[in-house]
Amino acid sequence: MNRSTSTNKDGKVASNGQNFAQKGKISGGKLQERGKKKVELGKKVTLLRGISIIVGTIIGAGIFISPKGILKHSGSIGMSLIIWIACGVLSLFGALSYAELGTCIKKSGGHYTYIMEAFGPQMAFFRLWIDLIAIRPAAMAVISLAFGEYILEPLFMPCSIPPMAVKLATAIGFTSVIYLNSMSVTWTARIQIILTISKLVAIATIIVPGMYQLFKGETKNFENAFDLTNVQLSGMPLAFYSGMYAYAGWFYLNFVMEEVDNPEKTLPLAICISMAIVTSCYVLTNVAYYTVMSAEELMASEAVAVTFAERLLGNFSFAVPVFVALSCFGSMNGGLFALSRSFYVASREGQLPEVLSMIHIRRHTPLPAVLMLYPVTMLQLFVGDIYSLLNFMSFLRWLFIGVVVLGLIYLRYTKPDLPRPFKVPLFIPLVFCFTCFCMVFLSLYSDPFNTGIGFAMSLTGIPAYYIFIYFSRPKWLQRALDSFNRTLQIILEVVPADQ
Repeated sequence: MNRSTSTNKDGKVASNGQNFAQKGKISGGKLQERGKKKVELGKKVTLLRGISIIVGTIIGAGIFISPKGILKHSGSIGMSLIIWIACGVLSLFGALSYAELGTCIKKSGGHYTYIMEAFGPQMAFFRLWIDLIAIRPAAMAVISLAFGEYILEPLFMPCSIPPMAVKLATAIGFTSVIYLNSMSVTWTARIQIILTISKLVAIATIIVPGMYQLFKGETKNFENAFDLTNVQLSGMPLAFYSGMYAYAGWFYLNFVMEEVDNPEKTLPLAICISMAIVTSCYVLTNVAYYTVMSAEELMASEAVAVTFAERLLGNFSFAVPVFVALSCFGSMNGGLFALSRSFYVASREGQLPEVLSMIHIRRHTPLPAVLMLYPVTMLQLFVGDIYSLLNFMSFLRWLFIGVVVLGLIYLRYTKPDLPRPFKVPLFIPLVFCFTCFCMVFLSLYSDPFNTGIGFAMSLTGIPAYYIFIYFSRPKWLQRALDSFNRTLQIILEVVPADQ
């Protein structure tokens, strides 16, 4: 995975790319279009687009389908609402910690970049390796499958949907997200705004009728809301684990820091506004559910939002699966937009093939990095045991997020003179870091088998680092990889970004 050379000594692309080279001029080994701006990723992420990335990625299918994990482990309606609020506050703490990191380390890449800066390339590669082999393809496949299922549900009601139809719809949806991100950064951001608005409208269709029922006096399900009979302290950490998972996604704007306009102000403001919106939506949506469903009825429902809509909205309930599908599509789009930048930065650091850090000469998108997840995700859609894989890897997600925030504390002492335009009180990263490690140790205690398998899979990053990064390759192998890089560069019409 070492960096390779994509142009020859004369600064020209190989002969079979002559037509490609004629589209621009070559200067200093880089190909530029005549009379046009530099080939680079522009600063196109404004405050509104930043909010849409965070909100649109956090709010997926979970709040519409089954928020019963928190209720199950908290033991009462009142405690479940408190945990929804507490998880929102803890997620805000994590997001604010990332805001400090993002404004003092103005590089894209998110977790990968911050671990690289604090703990060096080997630890950063471990995070990258786990992302590549399992976490990112599996997470993308799960949200894509949810999109395929819910986009087809209105067409097959009341019958069940054939599994192959779901997979085909999923493949079409994911391919369209790949195409969109490959064609235009601007249109990707604009569509993300539209999708975020659509999912907020979907949540409003639940909150508004629910609040109307509440003001009418439908409060019987809130009587004895804080009954502690079924509350067990051992279940509280699991309830927090479910809640933190529902809020996951607040870190995605940090993946595209180099494309954020005025990052010192935009990043903290986008994070604070987004977390206020998401926390309010989650809490009010749960309150709305309880105006028409008891705790027992909510636990028995397979799709809480659909059950709610059938009781209050009548024939309009068919639109709920469509809203859920649009919500999933928004999460797919925002997630891919951010994750591709992580691979882009890793390539720039020399830990992935160089072609992944190149940009399309006309569209100015990181096309190779966008395409990186496509084959592995498509494979998992059709053959992989995705949900088991996510169970294996869920604890690693919080482990490395905890490591990133620990890196913030470490950098405070090792690099005190690092410019910090936005600086949070030290107790914020300390509380969040402690919470992450508590969840990690809890998963080791509650599910040692699956957690152990995930940990063993992560250890494969050690030999991978030495094979792909540390040791020098034979010259014949390096020449073959150089040729492969050049061929991909010509086919995809990409060049290194102008500095």
